[in-house]
Amino acid sequence: MNTTPLRLLIHGASGRMGQALQRLGSEADSGCDVVAAVSRKVDARVLEGIPQFAASELHGVPEFDVAIDFSLPQAFDAILGLCVARRVALVSGTTGLSDAQKAALDAASVLIPLSWASNFSLGVAVLHTLVERAAQALPGWDCDIVEAHHTRKLDAPSGTALTLGEAAQAGGAAPHYASLRAGDIVGEHLVQFTGMGERIELVHRASNRDIFARGALHAARRLHGRAPGRYRVADLL
Repeated sequence: MNTTPLRLLIHGASGRMGQALQRLGSEADSGCDVVAAVSRKVDARVLEGIPQFAASELHGVPEFDVAIDFSLPQAFDAILGLCVARRVALVSGTTGLSDAQKAALDAASVLIPLSWASNFSLGVAVLHTLVERAAQALPGWDCDIVEAHHTRKLDAPSGTALTLGEAAQAGGAAPHYASLRAGDIVGEHLVQFTGMGERIELVHRASNRDIFARGALHAARRLHGRAPGRYRVADLL
């Protein structure tokens, strides 16, 4: 069995997810070696043993096996381009991508293995399936998706809410969305199906964002060495 640590690049390292990925990816039993952390700007060259790079220095980062990207749409093109240029895998949870950026993901998947998801928790992966099955079984019922996040989250509805909406649409429903931004809520998603005199609620609540970071790290380990293509979280978890 290969025991060589997986060399990781963390892109969007100063954000909450980026910080969690650096911490968890540096744990002795993670099976990973964080060789570079990239942020918009840096105040120190090394933090907790991890080399730090500014976004303007992205093309000077050392060799890596997989990049994990939790940044912003305006930073996404650069990390996708670097992964394609170096023919290495990409795991991305950056939401709010434009149609052109989504098309670029599809084009890149011909050359590299990649996994883009709005949410890397196993529970949400299961929720997608449940939502689609409920929509198929309840034709004509109203479908509403309510999501809540911390006040610093910029996009609304959340990427996870939109992905759940796609699952509902695949089952024949027409979802409506509502968003809440309050306090330090990590992430809550409610998918509600309402008929005459009855209602079904499917809910996922995240109390710790480590679940997303651990899921992304697991996806990175499973993605490395695979053939080019787009992989769902369910394919990797």
